[in-house]
Amino acid sequence: MKAISILGSTGSIGCNTLKVVEHLGDVRVVAMAAGRNTEKFVEQIERFSPELVACGDEECAVFLEKAVAKLDKKPRIECGESGLVAVATHPQAETVVSATVGAVGFIPTLRAIEAGKRIALANKETLVMAGELMTAAAASSGAEIVPVDSEHNAIHQCLRGERAGEVRRLILTASGGPFRTWTKERIAAATRKEALDHPNWKMGEKITIDSATLMNKGLEVIEAKWLFGFDADRISVIVHPQSVVHSMIEMIDGSVIAQLGVPDMRHAIQYAITFPVRQEASCGRLDLAAVGKLEFEDPDIERFPCLGLAFEALAAGGTMPAVLNAANEVSVQAFLDGKIGFDHIGETNRRVMREHTPTPADTLAAVLAADTWARERAIMAIGPAAAGTSGKN
Repeated sequence: MKAISILGSTGSIGCNTLKVVEHLGDVRVVAMAAGRNTEKFVEQIERFSPELVACGDEECAVFLEKAVAKLDKKPRIECGESGLVAVATHPQAETVVSATVGAVGFIPTLRAIEAGKRIALANKETLVMAGELMTAAAASSGAEIVPVDSEHNAIHQCLRGERAGEVRRLILTASGGPFRTWTKERIAAATRKEALDHPNWKMGEKITIDSATLMNKGLEVIEAKWLFGFDADRISVIVHPQSVVHSMIEMIDGSVIAQLGVPDMRHAIQYAITFPVRQEASCGRLDLAAVGKLEFEDPDIERFPCLGLAFEALAAGGTMPAVLNAANEVSVQAFLDGKIGFDHIGETNRRVMREHTPTPADTLAAVLAADTWARERAIMAIGPAAAGTSGKN
């Protein structure tokens, strides 16, 4: 029986991972970590009986201690970053599902890589912040990184059996989010509710806003560079509103190989857990006749500047992607909190990038320093921007 750990078990990816675990039947969850959604976390603990659990802080840990007191099999409880690292490096876990949102998953995932675990990676910020550091650690420890993001998971599937020298470029598909057909002016005035109304996927708030700005796709471009070793000029983005073609590769002879499937994250999660073996999945099968048509269009950088900023960050290299990621986390949260308008997300990210001179991102200290600096600069940039914009949400 396979043993796995889950970082971010109460989030969208984490919950879907547990559905996959139940479906497969031959997978055991030995450790889980979650944030502050303690009620759902307790339900998961009762159902899956992990040996170790970790939560955000001491207050959550005290709550969990009381909640699990009645269980016959009580898990060990830890909290904070050290707890996340303990879950990520649990000695019995062969695979670690890295499904936390944002930079919080960076160090635990790095420690899991250093421990030689297979990483089912849904936390794209990990490679965006420190792709060079992460891939070097994987090369040293022998850790395998299998992407869970539907786009990178699709690329991973398309590349199976292909010679690297015969692949011309990677083509990442984007749904276009809720504002695909909106004007620039209308997008600028978008409300929180409108931005969270994704047409195809059910995801957490942060990643849904990133989808609306196309920053999610930009971060995936940076991640693809480190996952597959392709430079920016060999990575393309195309908008595909049906979200049926999850991504493609173009070969040097002009052939294009695509991976298609229903828009259900359980497929990608199961693939990452069972790779290189394929097993029957619990999600529905694709009915192309019911889909009817597949549409494709170029992304509009003018209406969605965050995508362009990601390509700029990748070209600049070093600590610039970590700075973009940190600024974006701060600006997205500010929008969700009603402090800035939707159009200020991209503008804040741009301002912070313009103030940064990248340095090598080859040490943990360098990455963390860049992350801290960018968060502070983003908060400063948001200060005057927030005045008079909170009503937009």
